[in-house]
Amino acid sequence: MHAVCCAHLLRELTGIEENDPNQKWATKFKELLLKMKKVKDKSLLAGKSELSYYHLHRFDINYNEILQEAIDTNPIPVATEKKRGRKKKGKILALVERLREHKASVCLFTKNFAVPFDNNQAERDIRMIKVKTKVSGCFRTKDGADDFLKIMSYVGTAKKQGFNSYEAIKNAVTGNSEFIFD
Repeated sequence: MHAVCCAHLLRELTGIEENDPNQKWATKFKELLLKMKKVKDKSLLAGKSELSYYHLHRFDINYNEILQEAIDTNPIPVATEKKRGRKKKGKILALVERLREHKASVCLFTKNFAVPFDNNQAERDIRMIKVKTKVSGCFRTKDGADDFLKIMSYVGTAKKQGFNSYEAIKNAVTGNSEFIFD
């Protein structure tokens, strides 16, 4: 199952809050997501591997109540006879629909502790290559790009395993690159 990045959801909800103060549900949904994260983090610190049934049930009820408020506040537009095709929904209604359709993916981080609240680490891993291409414009050869990605992948793996980047590169240059995989 694919998890939704809740950091991106928080940004979207903040945008709705700031641009349309009548959307009170957006503030409530933000608070719910942050509470879910807080409870998960506390459970992890306590050494638990899952949330209690009570918390999962409460979050499920709150999610449904806030989502219903969002649907009531933003009814689906009625199609007119003059125009063909679907009626344009707009950003708010599109978000409400995504939250309804992908509830399991949004809440996955509460049910599976291996799933992070956000995908910031994955974005940081990709960001370096984007910065490199923006600074120099491009890689001169495909081999150069492949080498760069191998090195960055190695350094990223070393960091995730708790090793110092400099030490990892030094070990790789001296022929001991396998130490991070032990």
